[in-house]
Amino acid sequence: MIVRKRPSGLKLFLSWRGSVLPRIAAALTLNVIVAIVVTVLHGRFGSIKIPLGTVPFALLGLPLAIFLGFRNTAAYDRFWEARKLWGEVILRSRNLARQCQSLIDGEAPVNAGADTVRRLDDLRVRMTLRAAAFAHALRHQLRGTDAAADTKPFLREAEWQGLTQVANRPHALLMHMGADLREALRARRIDPALAAGVDGTLSALSAAAASCERILSTPIPFSYTLLLHRTAYLYCYLLPFGLVDSVGFMTPVVVLIVAYTFFGLDALGDEIEEPFGTESNDLPLEALCRTLEIDLCQSVGAPAPAPLVPVDYFLR
Repeated sequence: MIVRKRPSGLKLFLSWRGSVLPRIAAALTLNVIVAIVVTVLHGRFGSIKIPLGTVPFALLGLPLAIFLGFRNTAAYDRFWEARKLWGEVILRSRNLARQCQSLIDGEAPVNAGADTVRRLDDLRVRMTLRAAAFAHALRHQLRGTDAAADTKPFLREAEWQGLTQVANRPHALLMHMGADLREALRARRIDPALAAGVDGTLSALSAAAASCERILSTPIPFSYTLLLHRTAYLYCYLLPFGLVDSVGFMTPVVVLIVAYTFFGLDALGDEIEEPFGTESNDLPLEALCRTLEIDLCQSVGAPAPAPLVPVDYFLR
């Protein structure tokens, strides 16, 4: 997703980056060309006149728009649920940092140490920074990319090396957090009643990760998407034959507007159905991970990266 300031006026109308127009430009151009040809020939191919009229399109247009709206609503529900789950990851990670510092006893202040490597010897710091690694690992797990580079700064070398050998890295990190919590219990550094609260935070992180995996692995049924896609394209490509007798030379313009709407709704549903990708309108997972990383690093006195800067997407 684009992290940006919202433009207004002409910039918003002319914006290209972040719109669905690049996805539908080819189909839209072909549709307008067909409309121009039909207008020039006035709906005739030799001696054959295609008498469609406006009635079939009036009957089909409204149901098609409604079903496209239903499908986009379902796609946006997936997008919004994914955003709430990532909000849960951020909330629980911040809670974990607070719980580690306030509930687990230590011999020195939590931000003691000259560098991050030395700080990782402290169980409280190790668990806090591991939450940042968890967020990065979950982002890469959902996108099918390699999390090694983003998780390395928050883990001890041996743990990082072991992490590269497992398939589900977020789960492996939670297992390490659980092991550290058990170590704190055995060393009597945390009261068992308070440890249950920390364990609940870890369980909530696990639940959020599993819910994200559920969204990723269960798309909207393909047959439903295919039916709407085919109907929208057939409607728009046949539309010039129904308009040419009543609209005349304005047929390509009307077709352009209608096709942009239907093609755009269809493409937008495809784009937001998968909220964890790298498209312009997907969730800003990099920005979310960076925000959490800053909060957790500052909570333990570790060097924090700079926040992501919004970009003017009209210029890019």
